[in-house]
Amino acid sequence: MTKENNLMREIKIEKIVIGVGGVAEHLEKGVKLLKLLTLREPARIKSKKRIPAFNVRPGLEVGAVVTIRKGKEEVLKRMLSAVDNNLSKKIVAENHFSFGIKEYLEVPGIDYQRDIGIIGFDVTIVFKRNGKRVSKKKIKYGRLPEKQKITKEEIIKFMEDNFNVKFI
Repeated sequence: MTKENNLMREIKIEKIVIGVGGVAEHLEKGVKLLKLLTLREPARIKSKKRIPAFNVRPGLEVGAVVTIRKGKEEVLKRMLSAVDNNLSKKIVAENHFSFGIKEYLEVPGIDYQRDIGIIGFDVTIVFKRNGKRVSKKKIKYGRLPEKQKITKEEIIKFMEDNFNVKFI
């Protein structure tokens, strides 16, 4: 068996995380936006630290996220078309990459919502290989070797081959 056809070396998309930040009224608009984009209920994120410059205290809701595990290819294609399938190489890290969309109006099929206004959001795509569950399970937990990690070059090649994304 060679490296090219080894099933354990195959790269897959584990999940897509869409998030928005804000406080009070801005956060409520962000939650409505995430419901509109994904048709799912967002989880709210609470602050753990005090940041006086931003009037943030522990326990204050400062963001919302939605994790998509089923139907992720369709959602990813919509989000990539919002940025014209062009991304920077700087955004790619080990095992994942993230990019932002400045206005939700750029996403195809989404119309302007008066009660939301103009808001942006972040999209994070996390990758995995077969066998990652070894590090997540509670019984007979094992550590993943270095070769199990997905490099920047592998992510770029996967996205160019499967989603026609151009990395600049």
